[in-house]
Amino acid sequence: MRRTALENGQTGWMAWAIAICIDLTCVMAARERQRDKRTGRTTTGRVSWPVVVMTGGITLSLAANLHQAYPTVWGWLTAATPAVAFLIAISMLERRASGTAEPAPGPSTALVAYAQRLADEHRAKHGEAISPTTLQARLGVSAQLATDLFRTLKGTR
Repeated sequence: MRRTALENGQTGWMAWAIAICIDLTCVMAARERQRDKRTGRTTTGRVSWPVVVMTGGITLSLAANLHQAYPTVWGWLTAATPAVAFLIAISMLERRASGTAEPAPGPSTALVAYAQRLADEHRAKHGEAISPTTLQARLGVSAQLATDLFRTLKGTR
């Protein structure tokens, strides 16, 4: 892509910027597809804007690579490899973001039960819900685990 940009009047850092912008736009479009799925914004029967953007970016990348390829079948296959690999990488990112991979294990049942007991005691004593910071101090766990436990406790009420 950079070489094609150079051949068409974009010099210096702009040639690199064009190539990088196309790739980053494709990654952003893939993330937007995941966000649309997560928020229920997917459209049925229509192609969404992120799909159009991602398809356009990959097409531009493929076209630039093919433009630079030797005019042989092997040259074209070699030139198509980066665009295909990029598409595969995006599909793997989408797979990971969609949760089809193994789910991350949450806090143990025993720890959640103990945190619930501490939260109930805190509410009885202070008349308010326990905070993640207090939960962290009482349990002696990391801030992230305390936040996860806090969210779990909020979901069980």
